[in-house]
Amino acid sequence: MLQVLAQATVDVIRPSTPLSSGLFSVTVWGQEPYNFTRVYEISAKSDTVAAQQGIRRFETEVSLLFGQVN
Repeated sequence: MLQVLAQATVDVIRPSTPLSSGLFSVTVWGQEPYNFTRVYEISAKSDTVAAQQGIRRFETEVSLLFGQVN
């Protein structure tokens, strides 16, 4: 299994409300040897959930790029 160390920052595009998800810009970057950056727009209930989803997407992309799918 491929281990990817990554961090994320989140900017609010549209805040969430009790009735709807917010829209967030999530910037994710990895550590060596996966030191590249991706930016995702993610609809989620909170910035924490958006960050988690962004890191999962990043891990999936890295796994596909390096040929190791979980």
